[in-house]
Amino acid sequence: MDDQDGARLAAGFAAGDEECVAAVYRRWRPLVHALARRALGDEREAEDVTQQVFLAAWRGRGGYRPGPGGLGAWLTGITRHKVADALEARTRRARAALAAARVCTQVRPEPEPGPERAVERVLLLGELARLPSAQQRVLRLAFYADLTQSQIADRTGLPLGTVKSHMRRALHVLRQSLEPSLAHSPEHRVPQPIR
Repeated sequence: MDDQDGARLAAGFAAGDEECVAAVYRRWRPLVHALARRALGDEREAEDVTQQVFLAAWRGRGGYRPGPGGLGAWLTGITRHKVADALEARTRRARAALAAARVCTQVRPEPEPGPERAVERVLLLGELARLPSAQQRVLRLAFYADLTQSQIADRTGLPLGTVKSHMRRALHVLRQSLEPSLAHSPEHRVPQPIR
């Protein structure tokens, strides 16, 4: 593709021409996907980011201004931002999962858990039962079957982004509902993860 064709394609894309949009997707999707896959190390996350990049490009096409590197450089910049967002979200999910694991873990130094642990377990199971069934299923597969989010997506057939959303919402609800109950319990001690 020469400079004139590239400029025409970029102008058509910015104007919302459907043929140009399709051509831009065909032309730069492999690059965007490869950058995302290399940075994230996960095929499904790379697919999600690739879709997010082209959606963001479509929504922001009116703000596109030709510059050095043209449309490819602009899409690469969007990709970097979306990869950074995905990595930040991954870190937040890991922290939330660790916090939930602390609540869910029943590891105790004494051989037999005291009655306060039974109360905590009943509270947790009660709150878990109140979640929508899809969120319950995702959490149970994550914590009881010890599956990763990608494995849960494979097993359930849900898109990875949906699995992540279910996990995030469910952990948020559990945290909001359990922390006040457990914090006011005089016997409450935060369980420690297995080392």
